[in-house]
Parts: sequence; structure tokens; C-alpha cells
Amino acid sequence: MITVVIPYYQRLPGILGRAIRSVMYQSVELPITLIVVDDDSPIPASVDLQGIRAPDNICIRIIRRSNGGPGAARNTGLQNTPLKTKYLAFLDSDDEWTQHHLESAITALDRGYDFYFSDFYQLEQTVSAFARAGRIDISKHEPLDGEPQLFAYVGSMLNQIIMGNIIGTSTVVYDFQKFSEIRFREDLKSAGEDYLFWIEFAKRGARFVFSTRQEAVYGKGINVYSGAKWGSVDILRRIQNELEYRKSIEKVVSLNQEQQDFIKGKITELRESFLRALLHYMRHTRKIPLSLIWSQIGRDAKTLLLLPRLMAHKTLGFNRSKS
Repeated sequence: MITVVIPYYQRLPGILGRAIRSVMYQSVELPITLIVVDDDSPIPASVDLQGIRAPDNICIRIIRRSNGGPGAARNTGLQNTPLKTKYLAFLDSDDEWTQHHLESAITALDRGYDFYFSDFYQLEQTVSAFARAGRIDISKHEPLDGEPQLFAYVGSMLNQIIMGNIIGTSTVVYDFQKFSEIRFREDLKSAGEDYLFWIEFAKRGARFVFSTRQEAVYGKGINVYSGAKWGSVDILRRIQNELEYRKSIEKVVSLNQEQQDFIKGKITELRESFLRALLHYMRHTRKIPLSLIWSQIGRDAKTLLLLPRLMAHKTLGFNRSKS
């Protein structure tokens, strides 16, 4: 059995239906349990799925819960996954799979690998994620016999995730029987919770395999990461979550010197980004988001040490005479 977990929160109708149909059109006839976790969505999942008739091999379950973010919604799906599930797949509600995604994943995982992912198209892109990011050299990985698009990942996936992640959530399929206890961090609602989830697999020695074929197309809906726009409170929350994610890495894994230096640089960048976004927000809205400021002090007091230098930076429209 395959279980597919879809966290769902959307304000426009029809988005979830497209994701569901992409599961229904998969080129496999194995039993599929499709769990849609309605995270208190403004458009209820039950409304968006009216008129959709699943084939006999697919059972659709809707679980409604209070809003807790994508990590909490995925955890609810994992907690309700049938015990006899062999493989677990993730699909976000505004994304779609290509027809052979599950078939390709099963082909790879049935050879003894634990964790599968593929190339994909990000929102409104015509160049695939692997090609755009340039973070993976296919020639360094081992092709699977008879499967020209499938490769066993060679090297440290832990280092790959930390230094330049290539895993897209809506392409992931893994061996649920071996890793049924791994969960997402629920406090990181807009960034980093998925990376920490992948890191747990790498820590536990999972064998990774991937496809160079683009097997998912990311769509336009409510995306808590890309939907956070400059000048909004959402971008401040997203940067907070990214900063917490980067700091968490040092607590969950032992880092080499290169990784430590990389993380240190990212933390400094994020501290500066938070302050720039904060000053921009206050200048344009004339509001002071006190709760966010206090929460940032509680999370990372060192952020404020950078404030005097940034306040005087000309690119922000501040100088010493105006301070």
C-alpha cells in the first residue's frame, strides 16, 4: 500500500482538485490511501472535492484539524497513516505529479533504497529545479541498471541538505515501514521544517535515490514560503523560521568546519535580513510590530547587535544625521 499525505489550506476553489487528479492519473494500480489534512482551510477540502470520483484502488480520507501550519498538518497525516503502508509520499495541495512519478519511485525503492526524490518545476518556471540551482552534478552519482533516469545518490546527503538542498517536498516518497516515527517540527510554520525532516533520514543512514525526470509541477496557491512578500509581517516570520532552522542544525548534527562556517554566514545574513525587513516595514506602515520584535529578542538576541550599523546604512535611507 502507498499512502499520500496532502496538507491543505487554500482560499481559492479548484486547486486541491488538480492535485488529487494527478494522484488518480498515476500509472500504478496498487492500493493508494490519500489523506487530505484540512488545516482549517477557508475553502474546505470537502467542498473542493465535490464531484471527484476516485478509482477503486484509491481511498480518499479527509481529516480536519485546527490550523497549525504545514508541518503540523503533515504530522497529522503521518499519525493517521495505515500501519500496512509500505511507501509514504508527500504532495502539496497546489502541486501536481506527472503520470509516472509513483511508478518511478516504486521502481527505485523496491531495489532497497529508502528515500526517493526527483527533479521538478518550481512555480512558473520552464527550467527545472536541478538545472536552475546547479547544486547537483549527475555524473558523480551511480545510475541504476536499466533505468537511465534513476540514480543512487553518492556522497553525504547531510552535507547536500545543509550546503545546498535539492529535495522538493512534493517529489518525496520513502519507506514508511523503516522510518515511520520521523516527524516534522511544528513550530517552524513557514521555513525549515522540511529540511530538518530530510536531515533525520540522513542522520539515520537512509539510502537516497533520485530521478532526473521532472515529476512534479509546483502550482500557484497559498505558499507560506514563497508567498511571504517583502514589506509584510509574513516575511519577518519567514526569516525568523529560517534563522531558527539554521541554528537548529548545530544542535541536531555534528558539523565539520566548512559546514560550521557556512551556517555561521547564513545566520549573519538572516539576522541582517530580519532587521532590513523590520526597518522597511516600519518606515512604510508607520507601525511597530512589538510582538515580533520581542519574539525575535527571545529567539536570537544577537540580531539587535547589528541594528546600529544597518540603521546608518545608506541603502536603507538612514544616515547618522537622521538617527
